[in-house]
Amino acid sequence: MIQIAIILGSTRPGRRAEAVARWVTEVAGRHPAVKAGQASIELVDLADYGLPLLDEPLPAASGSYQNPHTKRWAATIDRFDGFVFVTSEYNGSMPAALKNAIDYLYAEWNHKAAGFVSHGVNGGIRAVAQLRQIMGDIKIADVNPQVALLTYTDFDLTGFDATDITTYAGVCAPGEHHETALNTMLDEVLTRSHALRALRGPTVSADPRPGPT
Repeated sequence: MIQIAIILGSTRPGRRAEAVARWVTEVAGRHPAVKAGQASIELVDLADYGLPLLDEPLPAASGSYQNPHTKRWAATIDRFDGFVFVTSEYNGSMPAALKNAIDYLYAEWNHKAAGFVSHGVNGGIRAVAQLRQIMGDIKIADVNPQVALLTYTDFDLTGFDATDITTYAGVCAPGEHHETALNTMLDEVLTRSHALRALRGPTVSADPRPGPT
């Protein structure tokens, strides 16, 4: 069975990304491969891991993780064959928490597949552009189809108050075409995830070749 993680890439209180990630998880749960038992979907929320700013003494490519929070994070990512990164766009980039979580690990990301769902005033496309640059360095094969949700058309912001955390996120209400795009992206993530298994051994170990520091 192919195992896919939906990675919720923002930890900010009142984050709109949580509603997006839950929509992605719901739609993915109806994918034919999931319903047939050929794939599984799991929501992985960075807020549940409490990762501090990168504090490992050795580069991630060494595989010599020292801290319990790193080992827990590594064990989680190691289980999956592919990922869907759900990202907000903050000041033209991805959330710092997401970049930090990626930088903690190396071998656990290698030879897996990924797709992207972003949101923001401009659809979060600049955050995804930066994520795509990072994927090559950690040997993740990212797929071309992506989903970009617009703040003012794909969310119901009835009662929105920028100073009230209980109303800030609104309700994620993407158009039908976004669900179609998400399923197209999932098709490719699942196909690549299956193909890339041949490049990985039964257990993940540090890659001796140079990696990100």
